[in-house]
Amino acid sequence: MFGVVRRRVARGGGSSAPILKAVRPGVSASRVSSAPAAEILLGARGVGYVRNYSHVIFPGCSIGSRPIREVVTSIQPATNLQIWSRTFSSENGDFVEAVVPFMGESITDGTLATFLKNPGDTVAADEPIAQIETDKVTIDVTSPEAGVIKEFVAKEGETVEPGTKIAVISKSGEGVAHVAPSEKIPEKAASKPSPAEKTSDEKPKAKVESAPVVEKPKSPSTPPPKRSATEPQLPPKDRERRVPMTRLRKRVATRLKDSQNTFALLTTFNEVDMTNLMKLRSDYKDAFVEKHGVKLGLMSGFVKAAVSGLQNQPIINAVIDGDDIIYRDYIDISIAVGTPKGLVVPVIRNAEKMNFAEIEKEINTLAKKANDGSISIDEMAGGSFTISNGGVYGSLISTPIINPPQSAILGMHSIVSRPMVVGGNVVPRPMMYIALTYDHRLIDGREAVFFLRRIKDVVEDPRRLLLDI
Repeated sequence: MFGVVRRRVARGGGSSAPILKAVRPGVSASRVSSAPAAEILLGARGVGYVRNYSHVIFPGCSIGSRPIREVVTSIQPATNLQIWSRTFSSENGDFVEAVVPFMGESITDGTLATFLKNPGDTVAADEPIAQIETDKVTIDVTSPEAGVIKEFVAKEGETVEPGTKIAVISKSGEGVAHVAPSEKIPEKAASKPSPAEKTSDEKPKAKVESAPVVEKPKSPSTPPPKRSATEPQLPPKDRERRVPMTRLRKRVATRLKDSQNTFALLTTFNEVDMTNLMKLRSDYKDAFVEKHGVKLGLMSGFVKAAVSGLQNQPIINAVIDGDDIIYRDYIDISIAVGTPKGLVVPVIRNAEKMNFAEIEKEINTLAKKANDGSISIDEMAGGSFTISNGGVYGSLISTPIINPPQSAILGMHSIVSRPMVVGGNVVPRPMMYIALTYDHRLIDGREAVFFLRRIKDVVEDPRRLLLDI
């Protein structure tokens, strides 16, 4: 019966060091050879236990009744050990990667819309080099360090996620091929045949042309089929352009169609005499700008009127959630803003706590961010009621669509001078049609009409807000 001797390597037993040791230094040969070698624990990576003393563990080397020293001596020269190492793009960390940033809690991916730079361009730290188009906003991919763009890894039109590598940037600019306009000339020149090639190509053609051409009898051509009188005359395809929809446009289309499919949409109308609100703005516009640094517009008056209406009819500020109705004790007014890239709806938070000046400042800030594309996801999330002003584009009357998951939307329209009966006399008045589209599953016509009537009363006589009547 042979005894079992286990020796663990004192150094690197569980590490990745490729040094193979079976006997620690300083152990006498007689002590080691006193027991036959039946099982050896090897410390190199990828080598396990040898459980059979007669098993061949390496080519040309077997364990018998020899001492362990002889076994180890015979193993070392016959074994080729490989050391695995990780490759890096640069030993001194010259290359850095520009990746897609975090885009918001509700956004998991986006489309790489366009590159703002080219390979070989110099960029500064935090300078935008590409734009990611999401369902709601456009997000910039910035350079993490100052340097030169080495290459772009992703392509325009690809769907990317947060953390996806977009470009490789060299901080020192070494090893970056700069694309010059002169480099493209040889390619064009190479594509054109040389004069010698033209001469050789023209000679065989001359021989072919000199041969007599035998004309074949022409077959009677069939006349083109005549179109029926009812067949539509379609324009040629070369007069059409096909452009893919942006993610923002597809998102807006999906949400509005879901709104029509889900809500029981109904719209009620009224008209507002804008005389008093316009006179208020005209009388105090200079003093308002001097004190608050912002112009007094009509939107702040309608926001204050909407707040008053929502406080009088809380059901319009509520929403359906399954079999429950959620009543909100706050009023966040969403303002629809049309931008060159599509419709966005930033939110004025806690509008019930704001005065005219604070509302005007917030509207100007959000509208500016929406137009230059710097608005964030958080500034558009939520909202309990929406106001859409189509009057700035000249709309006379419309039926707006609810912005899900809200339950109603107020539509403003253009101001037109119309003849109205005031005190028994027909006089011209600046009039505006207003529309309220609401979810009839939750809101009855009575509440909708009362709400719209409250809007009319407050806009026509803003003093009601001071007296709370």
